[in-house]
Amino acid sequence: MRRPMRPVAPQKDGPLSNEDISAPEVQLIGAEGENKGVIRTREAIAMAQEAGLDLVLIAANSSPPVAKFLDLGRFKYAAQKKAAEARKKQKVIEVKEIQLRPNIDTHDYDTKMKAVARFIEGGDRVKVTMRFRGREMAHQELGMELLLKVRDLMEDKAKVESAPRSEGRQMVMVLAPK
Repeated sequence: MRRPMRPVAPQKDGPLSNEDISAPEVQLIGAEGENKGVIRTREAIAMAQEAGLDLVLIAANSSPPVAKFLDLGRFKYAAQKKAAEARKKQKVIEVKEIQLRPNIDTHDYDTKMKAVARFIEGGDRVKVTMRFRGREMAHQELGMELLLKVRDLMEDKAKVESAPRSEGRQMVMVLAPK
């Protein structure tokens, strides 16, 4: 027989406030930032309600914990806006991959190098992979020469993050923007 699911109590996000504060005493900071000293939590909650504000725990790990009179809704809204602004400003650096073969034609090579230059200018890292098939494995030096040619061509735009190294049937080099 299947039991009915119990509703899960919603998790509160953000700092503890008002009745959620379990410490017997708190270091109280007033609404204007003035220090009111160590006060019992019950008295602090009553003072906050008289002022029409919430008692919000700012530094829970200190001894005694630091609490402040705040409008909790406004405080959460400001924190949410700040986090959204931080997310908007961050740049996610991706690793783009370009695959080459040792016997690539000059036009194909030029096209690939334009793509590498575009990725580097866009601020992304580029993983240049040289793949070897069949008898090409006997002439890995051709692949190494091609990777070194790529490195020299991109020298002014990119720095080599990881030098060309052999991994089984392929050689890998990573370029990053300067």
